[in-house]
Amino acid sequence: MDHFTYKSGALHAEDVSLTDIAKAVGTPFYVYSTATLERHFRLFDEGLQGVDHLICYAMKAASNQAILKTLARLGAGMDVVSGGEYQRAIAAGVPPERIVFSGVGKTRAEMEMVLAGGLRQVNVESEPEMHLLNEVAQSLGKTVPITVRVNPDVDAKTHAKIATGKSENKFGIPISKAREVYNLAAQLEGLQVVGIDVHIGSQLTDLEPFALAYRKVAELTETLRTDGHDIKRLDLGGGLGIPYSKSNENPPLPYEYLDLIKRETGHLGCKIELEPGRLIAGNAGLLVSSVIYVKEGEGRQFMIVDAAMNDLIRPAMYEAHHDVVTVVEPAPRQPVMEYDIVGPVCETGDTFAKERAVAQVKSDDLVAFRTAGAYGAVMASEYNSRPLVPEVLVKGDQFAVIRPRPTLEEMINRDTLPSWL
Repeated sequence: MDHFTYKSGALHAEDVSLTDIAKAVGTPFYVYSTATLERHFRLFDEGLQGVDHLICYAMKAASNQAILKTLARLGAGMDVVSGGEYQRAIAAGVPPERIVFSGVGKTRAEMEMVLAGGLRQVNVESEPEMHLLNEVAQSLGKTVPITVRVNPDVDAKTHAKIATGKSENKFGIPISKAREVYNLAAQLEGLQVVGIDVHIGSQLTDLEPFALAYRKVAELTETLRTDGHDIKRLDLGGGLGIPYSKSNENPPLPYEYLDLIKRETGHLGCKIELEPGRLIAGNAGLLVSSVIYVKEGEGRQFMIVDAAMNDLIRPAMYEAHHDVVTVVEPAPRQPVMEYDIVGPVCETGDTFAKERAVAQVKSDDLVAFRTAGAYGAVMASEYNSRPLVPEVLVKGDQFAVIRPRPTLEEMINRDTLPSWL
């Protein structure tokens, strides 16, 4: 569910017309709904009521500080994967004790930063990382709580580029080596083992891979406790899929996923940590764009819009689907046309959709790419010297620009010339 609906003939974000936002900030732009962000967080938080838990939003999905602060006020923690994300979370007012540091390539500088600033735990991905973290912790006179990310070799049945739990993926340690690695961790004086971490992929639309992975984690928990380790936290990651197309996708509902977690791990008495990102932010955001031209091709029509692959790279990178709708509500008998929807970047890959049925459009009409709140603005670039698009947050009948569009001069003036030029 989201809070983007037609009212008085125009698509609104909550009670704000997208046409009004377009007039104020220009196109393209991202717009997020506060009500949707809050609702999706509460689905997880309230769904685990009665279970000791912490919901750590995976901020790589959408990391604007306004989004982070909106969620932090509800009690959300943050799952960060870089020093920059850590600093963003701190700047947004997230308490350090609610920040989990994940990521496969943590550097010494990042470790020093998060240990100096404080955090909940580090999710360790490898033995070399474990040794370095121990060295850094001891140099700072600290003991850092850790989990070890185990790779359960479970096929998440998702896109190959977002699968993380198979043996050939770069993430975590093989679960078959877990006892050996945990015994090593117990010998390192700068580390305190507190739990187990697992994450098998993103955009999962089947609960069975989760069940297989969590059963393996439950078995490992009991084995490690027998070995003398105090396993009291289970970081079960995120990855639950969302419907990108209203017509043909039906992923499990959050309550079904949460019930599965209770069934598979409830007997262990562990605090449950979850790291949803896409499910919280995805349907909470749209990318709004203007039609530049409608062009007749050989046996097809092109809808050329002012958004491009540098603004929303998911279709080019993952062959991802986003529903596209007109901002002005189609009239009952308005013709529906099939368009190849493309941007102005000089790449054939700058294609959002092929032969997509959309209400007939003309130049200057507004269209919206649905379910663009996750992995949209955060993955954007300035390719073709196109400025990053603004981000807008709506709350009720109010809206605010939470990241302005830089001018061409600001973008170009970030370059510096060497003395010989």
